[in-house]
Amino acid sequence: MELLPTIWFIAIAVLWTGYLFLEGFDLGVGMLMKLFARNNTERRVLLNTIGPVWDGNEVWLLTAGGATFAAFPLWYASLFSALYLPLLVVLLALIFRAVAFEYRGKVDRDSWRNRWDWAIALGSFFAAFGVGAALALTTTGLPLNANGDREGGPMAWFSGYALLGGIAVVGFALLHALAFLALKTDGEVRHRARQWFVRLLPVLLLPIAAWALAIQFMDGSPWTWAAVVLAVAAAVTAWLLARKGSEGRAFLALGAFLVLGTASIFGAVFPVVLPSTLDSAFDLTISNASSSDYTLGLMSIVAAFGLPLVIAYQAWTYWVFRRRVSAAHIPEAHSFVPAVAARAFTTKG
Repeated sequence: MELLPTIWFIAIAVLWTGYLFLEGFDLGVGMLMKLFARNNTERRVLLNTIGPVWDGNEVWLLTAGGATFAAFPLWYASLFSALYLPLLVVLLALIFRAVAFEYRGKVDRDSWRNRWDWAIALGSFFAAFGVGAALALTTTGLPLNANGDREGGPMAWFSGYALLGGIAVVGFALLHALAFLALKTDGEVRHRARQWFVRLLPVLLLPIAAWALAIQFMDGSPWTWAAVVLAVAAAVTAWLLARKGSEGRAFLALGAFLVLGTASIFGAVFPVVLPSTLDSAFDLTISNASSSDYTLGLMSIVAAFGLPLVIAYQAWTYWVFRRRVSAAHIPEAHSFVPAVAARAFTTKG
């Protein structure tokens, strides 16, 4: 088995895991804007927990896509062309969500805030669902022919596995967000988030567990089955720790569940990067979908220097904004109307 393609397959799996871990909780917080928060103050608490980090978390999505494009161009071409419509929806959802973060607080009016709250919640939902569907299809297959082109119409990608993957990532994001809010907030929001986490963990993790088990029954090996067992143990540990009020350890245990679960999924399908549901002979693998050794070698050198710097900077950002947020930290709402401010300044002058 080729060394460099294997290394970059592992690297891409790590990047997707990092994206689900970091972006997972802030997509979940976005959805909880309408599902969990009871008033505007609580919604502002939720926004302040992710405000300094959400845009940095999205870099992992760009990096995962860029690494796939450079290391496995045929994988990238087949996947992104076959999933053009759902990935376009993901892009639009992320755009509306980002705009909503910036515009929500510009006018102190409930109707104004409500529209942007829905944009954040729905944008977060469709982004999480679309990414989950894409990852599920990456591991279960698409109707690809010998050239790596999709057979069928624009909805040929839609299947039970796409639906399962979408629901799985949405469920995990919601649970991860509850764990994050219990860790990052104080007061009523903190206690209610921990209660919801304990109550909903068995339900919200069922879809992602079903996805992992389906992959194991199709392509599992002894070590990937062992990873599934350890992932279940990590989920149970997270539940027990949350019940005891140990929010930080519960958050880390849930992260361990994600790492072990994604390792079991990517490990089971290896060395296939994108299966064909038409004929296994049309599968894209690390051998027939990768770039040249020269390209992969150059990428490895750049990544060896660049990736630690990115991780260090992001870790520093989380450390700087590590304090808990509560309703007491939220100032009074006010409108930002530049035209009015400009007229007032001109009159004084």
